[in-house]
Amino acid sequence: MTSIVIPAHNEGRVIGRLLDALLAEAPADPSARASGAEETDIVVVCNGCTDDTARVAGARGPRVRVVEIPTPSKHTALRVGDEHARGFPRLYVDADVVVGAADVRELAAALAGSPDLLAAAPGREVPLTGCAWPVRAYYRVWQRLPAVREGLFGRGVIAVSEPGHARIAALPPLMADDLAASLAFGPGERRVVESARVVVHPPRTWSDLVKRRIRAATSSAEVEHYQASRPVGGPGAPGVPDGPGGPESLSVPSARTSTADLRALLRAQPRLLPGVVVFVVAALAARRGSRKAIRNRDFSTWLRDESSRQG
Repeated sequence: MTSIVIPAHNEGRVIGRLLDALLAEAPADPSARASGAEETDIVVVCNGCTDDTARVAGARGPRVRVVEIPTPSKHTALRVGDEHARGFPRLYVDADVVVGAADVRELAAALAGSPDLLAAAPGREVPLTGCAWPVRAYYRVWQRLPAVREGLFGRGVIAVSEPGHARIAALPPLMADDLAASLAFGPGERRVVESARVVVHPPRTWSDLVKRRIRAATSSAEVEHYQASRPVGGPGAPGVPDGPGGPESLSVPSARTSTADLRALLRAQPRLLPGVVVFVVAALAARRGSRKAIRNRDFSTWLRDESSRQG
């Protein structure tokens, strides 16, 4: 049985659309439906909620199990979800994205079809209608960056096999949990499954985009601090499998965008110059805005953008 763990903190406005998508499609094979073999196990962990998240999730019926905890912590919610989840492969899904039952099956099939594959994520769709021009320009560049195309982060969905779960369960609490999880697997152990799709709603305003980028800069710094504290190539280090590793295990993986990445993008698509300028401005604003938090090792303050949760 495939298990889906959804940590949710005050997501009453948006969690319904995710659950409706997960529940909308019945298994194609009637015999599988009758036996329950293809049915998914959905666990919503409401952590520190002060809104109606639990009520909205509970209203979706018996296929959705709702667990409430008082602590507003995504890491704690994920661990509690693991305690209640019933099977593998296991998906961790953010409450503010939209992924359907067919996409879940595609991810599960990819993991089942390749024993060496430990983690997978769906292709990303970022609807930009209604977003301010600078936000649209930023995402047109961001989506084309090599690390963004190839990494499992920034999708709101990560699926893992049981051995893959053991890898990420060893990670400490990190704000950028999806980035850390992506970097915990080598290129041959992770895959973006383009036949599966997830809708990731972007911030609609420039101020909310900057908030999201400050959060990303701060959380990336936390991941890098963690990487620096681990012996290179040592067991449990992100991107390094336990036991003998290949050449990739000799260096610390990174998802940072370099100036070389931006130059290569401009050479291939010169029309993206205005977007690259916006991207650089956003990156500089994020670097400036994250300095105090990084200096003070404040990796717990979550700058949440609300405009992506409208509608």
